[in-house]
Amino acid sequence: MPKETFTMTNSQYKAYIDTAAPKSSTGVNMLKAFLVGGAICAAGQLLFEYYSSLWVETVAATALSSTLIAIGVILTAFGVYDKLASVGMAGTLVPITGFANAMASQTIEFKAEGLVSGATAKMFVIAGPVIVFGLAASVIYGIILVVTGLV
Repeated sequence: MPKETFTMTNSQYKAYIDTAAPKSSTGVNMLKAFLVGGAICAAGQLLFEYYSSLWVETVAATALSSTLIAIGVILTAFGVYDKLASVGMAGTLVPITGFANAMASQTIEFKAEGLVSGATAKMFVIAGPVIVFGLAASVIYGIILVVTGLV
């Protein structure tokens, strides 16, 4: 039995897609992402100012990164970060808390497979490319600095 074909013009297809596709409010989504991401960054800046009053800036920056990672992991463990991400969307990805969320989510999702082959291995599915890129970029920047005589 021959297969039935259905032909549709470009304008008919566009009309079909317009009725079937969910409506996106890009402006509202961008505003939400900006506000949530901005709030995370503002909270980070407040923490940095507090830590800077206690220690020198290099120690304050390290303490800030560690604190934001810990907050991201804790909020992920309690399911709060996912709710925040459903509102703030991409605004929750950019700060370091988004990276912590990505790693913690993988760890939580695959913990049933065991500590080594599940939680730890899957965590590095996300972290691996970041570590490799960071290492490669630092080597390239180092070579550039040595070649140009800036070091």
